Amino acid sequence: MEISSIEFRGQPAVRAVGADGSALTVALHGAQVLSWTTADGVERLYLSPRAVFDGQAAIRGGVPICCPQFNQRGMLPKHGFMRNLPWAPEASGTPGTLRLTLRDTEATRQLWPHAFEAHLEARLSAGQLHTSLTLVNVDSAPWTFAAALHTYLRVDDIADVRLEGLQGAKRWDSLRDDRYEETAAALHFDAEFDSVYAAPAQPLRLVQPAGTLEISQSPNCTETVVWNPGAVLGAKLADMPEDGFRHMLCVEAARIDEPVLLAPGAQWQGWQQLCVL
Repeated sequence: MEISSIEFRGQPAVRAVGADGSALTVALHGAQVLSWTTADGVERLYLSPRAVFDGQAAIRGGVPICCPQFNQRGMLPKHGFMRNLPWAPEASGTPGTLRLTLRDTEATRQLWPHAFEAHLEARLSAGQLHTSLTLVNVDSAPWTFAAALHTYLRVDDIADVRLEGLQGAKRWDSLRDDRYEETAAALHFDAEFDSVYAAPAQPLRLVQPAGTLEISQSPNCTETVVWNPGAVLGAKLADMPEDGFRHMLCVEAARIDEPVLLAPGAQWQGWQQLCVL
């Protein structure tokens, strides 16, 4: 894999090109994966054309890192602070893998008073992208956190998409604040959708006329979040075109319902893998 430093919309990024011609672009801001194109040249991730690239704001699209807090479940800024800070590229020691690292600073300790290391690794292989987030406790006391890989998948048209594999999973529908078991064999999307599922043991399948994407995640990512803003909310998002909701679906590997308790010297890794079938 060839790795080079580039500029993307005026901000520093890293680009990796696999032996098969697949490519990956990751912003240093937030260690956020911005683009994954497979060997056929097809873009598999959604990045809003109106996303803000100022080195401070969260970037709309790709794979944002939500950590050490998910959404507004705590006292930190929404989705924590890691997606809004500059990360540093590091040698991964693993062939075909791009690695970025974030360490605590005086500024992070004012928000979250813990010593930590965080590593984002992205690995390309034929038709696959494997993304992992590792947290290391380098403090003298335990601490807890929540995390998610907030993946925006690109779709041709949300009206033609179905997501298979969640039937029978426990679901919290955040729009209705209701908990129940999912009965649908496949999810379809014709309005705003925002639900947290107990992650199934088997991979999910995102099916659309252009092809199928298999989505799997590590067992310690105990939840799967599915989100699409729909037309009404989508029109209110300043960093997304009004029709942007038609071309994306977030399917997120998450650990949010029960925070991780990490002992001094211990580490935790959660991952998500995307595979073109």
